[in-house]
Amino acid sequence: MSQQHTVILVAGPTAVGKTAVAIQLAKQFETEIISADSRQCYREMDIGVARPSPEELATVPHHFIASHTIKEEVNAGVFEQYALAQTEMLFANHPVVVMTGGTGLYIKAFCEGIDEMPAIPSAIRENIIQLYETNGLQWLQEQVQQKDPIFWQSAEQQNPQRLMRALEFAEATGKSITLFRAGKKAERPFRIIKIGLEMPRELLNERINQRVDVMMKSGLLEEVKTLFPFRRLNALQTVGYQEIFDYLEEKTDLKRAVELIKQHTRQYAKRQMTWFKKDSSIHWVNAAENMEEQIKAILQLYHL
Repeated sequence: MSQQHTVILVAGPTAVGKTAVAIQLAKQFETEIISADSRQCYREMDIGVARPSPEELATVPHHFIASHTIKEEVNAGVFEQYALAQTEMLFANHPVVVMTGGTGLYIKAFCEGIDEMPAIPSAIRENIIQLYETNGLQWLQEQVQQKDPIFWQSAEQQNPQRLMRALEFAEATGKSITLFRAGKKAERPFRIIKIGLEMPRELLNERINQRVDVMMKSGLLEEVKTLFPFRRLNALQTVGYQEIFDYLEEKTDLKRAVELIKQHTRQYAKRQMTWFKKDSSIHWVNAAENMEEQIKAILQLYHL
């Protein structure tokens, strides 16, 4: 049984400690890590996406980290193909592969496949873009909340590209974009063991706030300045970048921008937990106490 090809998946909200656990598991099984993070794959984004440190990356080989440029269109379908190909390659030398990340849709695509999306008439798309440019983000958020409340619950609510995509679907099909992600599950020719990391909300919020302070000390402002000319790209519609772009455009002051990064990250972590908690196949571990023993017990269930 232990020779069966297995992916150990470490999921959970931002700042819960997934990277450290994944590295520990990869070392234990002498294997490599595939990242399931929709932002760490961009090589121009480092500090603001909490990319693993050079030391961590040197400890264990990582894939889908700094693998693409912000000018490339990367989505769940792209990730599914990339991760499946990478997994197959790694299985040639390793019976176990570790995957970790907090992008729920990417993880779902890898585990279950992703449906073909229907084509959207260009007139609908152009009209929504024009209305968004005229009326702003708040208008867009209200529209999505009203027309696709199911998607809104787990959406990246500060990401206009994702919100416009959902609104396009609602207007073109009269249905929630989430319905196009709920088709027949693909069968994978390997086992997937899902481990979810969680911790008390107050503790996670504290860790998020501290992490943002460390990012600022590490040069987040300078990183965002270099990306300012590309701020309209989808990759940069991201918490930690958007707020500082607003500061650079003199829409807010720096102190307020940092407060908003913390607030939006806390909100994002809450939505991540909402998403992951719907998956009954995840084995949950309290990352605040006796984590190693809990993970060991889960792996023993699978004879690992």
